[in-house]
Amino acid sequence: MTMMTETRSAAVPVHGGALSRMVAGLTERYTRYVAYRKCLGELAALSDRELRDLGLHRSMIRSLAYEGAYGDK
Repeated sequence: MTMMTETRSAAVPVHGGALSRMVAGLTERYTRYVAYRKCLGELAALSDRELRDLGLHRSMIRSLAYEGAYGDK
């Protein structure tokens, strides 16, 4: 009977934490997207009168939500 005495795992090269940076970037993008969708939904749920009271027009909703989530890009 043969018995294995040593095991090795395949090494995955990670240069300078590239994988962790990629995961952090994806997490940040997802967080911003969720904030965008939440803001978009909340503004879209307002009536035209409520938007008018805030000095907004329905056509401004997407740009305001984008600016709120992503900043002035």
